[in-house]
Amino acid sequence: MNSLLPVTILVLLFSLQQLNAQIAPSPNVSKEDSTVKDGKKQKMKRPRKFTNAELDNYPVYKGNDLGLTFTPAKSTFKVWAPPASEVTLYFYDKEGLPFSSFHKMKKGKNGVWSVKVKGNLEGKYYNFQAMVDSFLLAPSVDPYAKAVGTNGELGQVVDPSKTNPLGWESDKKPPLASPADIVLYELHLRDISIHPSSGIKHKGKYLGLAETGTKTMSGLTTGLDHIKELGVTHVHILPFFDFKSVDEAIPNNLNYNWGYDPQNYNALEGTYASVPGDASKRIVEFKSLVKALHENGLRVVMDVVYNHTGATQESVFNQFAPDYYYRRDALGNYSNASACGNEVASERPMVRKFMLESMLYWAKEYHIDGFRVDLMGIHDIETMNQIAAELRKIDPTIFLYGEGWTAGSSTLAEEKRAVKANTSKLDGIAVFSDEFRDGTKGHVFTHHAKGFINGELKLEESVKFGIVGGVNHPQIDYSKVNYTKSAWAKSPLQCIKYVSCHDNHTLWDRLQLSCPNNSDEERLNMNKLAQTMVFTSQGVPFLHAGEEFVRTKNLVENSFESSDKINQIDWDKKAKHLDLFEYYKQLIKLRKEHPAFRLTTQAQIQKHLKFLDFPYDNVIGFTIEDNANGDTWKRILVIYNGNGRGKELPIPPGNWKMICTNGRIDLNGMGINNYGYAMVNPYSAYILAEE
Repeated sequence: MNSLLPVTILVLLFSLQQLNAQIAPSPNVSKEDSTVKDGKKQKMKRPRKFTNAELDNYPVYKGNDLGLTFTPAKSTFKVWAPPASEVTLYFYDKEGLPFSSFHKMKKGKNGVWSVKVKGNLEGKYYNFQAMVDSFLLAPSVDPYAKAVGTNGELGQVVDPSKTNPLGWESDKKPPLASPADIVLYELHLRDISIHPSSGIKHKGKYLGLAETGTKTMSGLTTGLDHIKELGVTHVHILPFFDFKSVDEAIPNNLNYNWGYDPQNYNALEGTYASVPGDASKRIVEFKSLVKALHENGLRVVMDVVYNHTGATQESVFNQFAPDYYYRRDALGNYSNASACGNEVASERPMVRKFMLESMLYWAKEYHIDGFRVDLMGIHDIETMNQIAAELRKIDPTIFLYGEGWTAGSSTLAEEKRAVKANTSKLDGIAVFSDEFRDGTKGHVFTHHAKGFINGELKLEESVKFGIVGGVNHPQIDYSKVNYTKSAWAKSPLQCIKYVSCHDNHTLWDRLQLSCPNNSDEERLNMNKLAQTMVFTSQGVPFLHAGEEFVRTKNLVENSFESSDKINQIDWDKKAKHLDLFEYYKQLIKLRKEHPAFRLTTQAQIQKHLKFLDFPYDNVIGFTIEDNANGDTWKRILVIYNGNGRGKELPIPPGNWKMICTNGRIDLNGMGINNYGYAMVNPYSAYILAEE
């Protein structure tokens, strides 16, 4: 009997290996259409719809160890799957091959399935498969996966100690005294480097933005050096978590996407990596980018999209706890405030936990300095405030801001959501001011509509709303503000002022559409006026990359999947529009050197900022008085003229130094105005200061 044992074991092992090969869930099988069971490809079946009452009663796991915990001696895998009757972990030696081994997981308390696997698993790929209601769900990476292979279809085991570039332990954030000092610069990783004129070697990659010393053929700075030269403080990078729309398996894939279709929230996107299938190298490259930005005085903002998933029924969430992570109506249909097919139920305990732990992970592991939350109005206020509080425990200077609206109706009551009207309930979280944006350049979806900067009337109060940073001010008639009838910010630091971003037209394209009969010179003046209004208003200024030298997308409004020809930043335009670039530089310098433009409270603004009465429409003027916020200038006078004709305007008496006039800025002054009036050119700003 004992002499037969080795032979018996060999036979059993061989049989098991053959069985494994038969039931391997192939990465090449579409998750959306089919699965594999008992060696046969089958049409994918779905569990029944779970009721909201059932989902609300799911157990809550308090631990912080979901996903993979790696050591060289063993690895522990945990997934939260309360409705599952079975969960299996599969390992793969290489992508594209059948699994090499599998482990049945054990169900523990609070819906958590786990398994410990001995040995050093570094480099292996893995996924899971759950059975719910007797249906075998699609093979999937778990929601907490922090490293994935090509196209995010398999997780990959990495040794965290090997994912840090040289000097990462000593990486330091640039100093930040107050959110009032922030200047945001929004870019897409591919756009910033892909054009031939960029002089950047790693085009379209993480490492491209980390390069220094890059120049155009005419010798002007590009990429990182250009951003540093401009003087902004924070680089807001469009989504770089793993998204599903671009096939990473195609070398130098020319397909393009902004990345607002999340697949794996805690893993990096492979499109921007030099080797998409090597998760460890991916991480090293992105950390090198963060380190390079920090070394050059720039902080990093991550654009996060927790409001929806790129897939719905086939998402990683639905392969472990079907329906739990999403809001549904009374009939069981997915609520769709994202206009992308679903919306995430942030108010559910395990969804809130996921969002919180995910953002904490990015802040800790990758030294992220801020987060821009896409369609933040979908999320509940309590979740956003908890996230803000926990992030500030890591770093009090982390900046959190988002879109205070939705793209459709939601099943969650509006009073519970982080929409713009509820900004005062948010703990130091900022939102974008579309009042100021559309008051300045015209209604964003009405392509030929004009705004204040090009002569449209009756938009003064909407612009003034942004000038005071969204707080209450006694000189604003809120009944005439375009989208809101009361102040919504407790502090100007909760108000993001901008005139363009990745969405909709670039500022230059919008000016071409709305002002077809104006000259390029006039449109350049409108451009300068718009950004002067952004940078001399209270709140946090936001700049879309490339606007400083007339970025165009060839009039394409929604370029989320357009080609490089549309989206790329043409660095040769910098030489052509160097005057505009220098004007932007001086605007940022003006804001940085004069704290009167960076007031931090409603009380300060009400005390120091006073609007002037002028006898003309489409002219706004205000003073900032009494060495506001410790400014060296005793008084500052700012005038915006959005008319096509120059205006002679009465001004308070004083020995005024001219800081900005006729499309030029000089902080040392360009002469004295003590005449009691000002000549303000068409489509321009006029700034005076008194020592």
